[in-house]
Amino acid sequence: MSAPTHESTGTADPDEVREPPTGGAGAAPRLSDRYGRVATDLRVSLTDRCNLRCTYCMPEAGLPWLPKPTLLDDDEVVRLVGVAVELLGVREVRFTGGEPLLRPGLAGIIAAVAKLDPRPEISLTTNALGLDRLANTLVDAGLDRVNVSLDTLDPERFAALAKRDRLASTLRGLEAAAATGLAPVKVNTVLMRGVNDDEAPALLRFALEHGYQLRFIEQMPLDASGVWRREEMVTASEILGSLRKEFVLEPDPAHRGSAPAETWLVDGGPAKVGVIGSVTRPFCGDCDRTRLTADGQVRNCLFAQEETDLRSLVRAGADDEAIAERWQEAMWGKLPGHGIDDPSFLQPARPMSAIGG
Repeated sequence: MSAPTHESTGTADPDEVREPPTGGAGAAPRLSDRYGRVATDLRVSLTDRCNLRCTYCMPEAGLPWLPKPTLLDDDEVVRLVGVAVELLGVREVRFTGGEPLLRPGLAGIIAAVAKLDPRPEISLTTNALGLDRLANTLVDAGLDRVNVSLDTLDPERFAALAKRDRLASTLRGLEAAAATGLAPVKVNTVLMRGVNDDEAPALLRFALEHGYQLRFIEQMPLDASGVWRREEMVTASEILGSLRKEFVLEPDPAHRGSAPAETWLVDGGPAKVGVIGSVTRPFCGDCDRTRLTADGQVRNCLFAQEETDLRSLVRAGADDEAIAERWQEAMWGKLPGHGIDDPSFLQPARPMSAIGG
């Protein structure tokens, strides 16, 4: 069966549904779905807590945190990542949050994952608060790459957006990441209409000056307050239009593969800028991600309405093979697309901070 198009959304034809693959004799099991996609990129949320309150993610007062007993401990995280890497073919592991730098055992988790065979690529998505103090430790542990969230270069806007006056701390974290060799340092930016949508060219100039790779991300319906409206979202086309007022952008000839960002060469290259049009230019047909929440639930899509509990299996003494099989079943049920354009679309009950970016 051919892979779905980028725009596909419905459910599988019942006649096409088969049992999830177990690999067969001599074959490595994998996290495939009924549409031919194979998940090799694992996103692991280490906490739902954050030290910022970005308006598109979390209310200023915060959210009820996940109860501590429900959270995976460090050994449980490493074990589940090990199952994904050594039994299920995952090749990239990204630690997210909330804010993953708030996880006390972060360096130890990274060090343990770096010892897996085969060793996966290990990256981190962070707001960079405190990264200037931790960058060397994390690199020594095995961290390969970092993505830093930065939505504005204006201190007053930063404080208004994040409800914390911490722009200088984020910039120090970026500098530390570059100095410790976490290249390429990527910067993730969400533009919001009437808030920071005039800053796209300035942010790109900043990234070019410092050698960072900038990626703009369309705002997605994952806010805790549930107030996202498509008509208020700054689209990928609008972002590109704003950039083209000051830069010459040419399509990147490099093969995109399963990368979420469409990239453009800036002023002839080699510098590039990316745009992740999750809403208006979805890439569901090439998605290669599986997600593990901080409380041990597998999500086969960022916008999934259902989760699969692995924490209970771990704590009940299940062996790695049983956990792998449950994970395969979870991924086999993945829908062909997120369905944001479908009138029946429902925003996930969990906000982004509790899912993991």
